Amino acid sequence: MTKSKHLSMAAVATITGAALVVGGAGAADAQAREFKNCTAMHKVYKHGVGKPNAHDKTSGTPVTNFKHSLALYRANKKSDRDGDGIACEA
Repeated sequence: MTKSKHLSMAAVATITGAALVVGGAGAADAQAREFKNCTAMHKVYKHGVGKPNAHDKTSGTPVTNFKHSLALYRANKKSDRDGDGIACEA
């Protein structure tokens, strides 16, 4: 193999300008925004945020157009009052 095929991950990250994250929860969790309350979240995500496979628990019409993001949900889990995997569903 040629020398260019043996670049380390750090070298590739440096060359491409990408951030290299080793261990931990990952870059997505580090960048997930925590909102003060649902009013603040609704200014950015009108229908709330939820886990990728979450389903709204409701007796009426379920919310399906929320932002699907595990990292955002984890950062705002405190706002999931009914425990359905969607924070601030509206």
